[in-house]
Amino acid sequence: MRYLTFALAKGRLAKQTLALLEQIGITCEEMKDPDTRKLIFVNEEQKLKFFLSKATDVPTYVEYGAADIGVVGKDTLLEEGRNLYEVLDLGFGKCRMCVCGPASARELLKKNEIIRVASKYPVIAKDYFNHQKNQTVEIIKLNGSVELAPIVGLSEVIVDIVETGGTLKENGLEVLEEICPLSARMVVNQVSLKMENARIRKLLADLNHLINSEKN
Repeated sequence: MRYLTFALAKGRLAKQTLALLEQIGITCEEMKDPDTRKLIFVNEEQKLKFFLSKATDVPTYVEYGAADIGVVGKDTLLEEGRNLYEVLDLGFGKCRMCVCGPASARELLKKNEIIRVASKYPVIAKDYFNHQKNQTVEIIKLNGSVELAPIVGLSEVIVDIVETGGTLKENGLEVLEEICPLSARMVVNQVSLKMENARIRKLLADLNHLINSEKN
């Protein structure tokens, strides 16, 4: 029996995923050691391997088959646009992708003017303005605190993830338009789903049952 390999986005998503998997009997004790320097964690008994990676790399590992299964935010999947199967919404890590800015920018979004949009997610931003709003915009890619862009005059608006909206409010910004809801998703390599169909289908069925029973 070959190993099933999971790629998990580092941080909160990985912790929540492992807690969820434990509830269906999938465990990895090695990962609980806070001092470990290991990169790959193994459960020999269940023939499973796990590794943590930067969120943006998870879809790449899964697409190329270095991992059979990945867990990452929907925002990363939309931005990376990789060739894989999205099989399950895990229901945690919920937030929204939004267009944000000062209240005065609301008019600019209505008028269809050419404006500058700063974002860590240029693909999502471009797709939204070009295809959903049919508005021509200049996209500026940033890696740090995008909230700064409209405040210092780099852009009129930003496209970013909003959880509570606290940071926006504190800086005189607000949600102007909602692009889409986001949450943690499970993705599967296309070949793995054929080769390990029974094992992966069982895992998905168990998780589905758990998630639905928690909803009810």
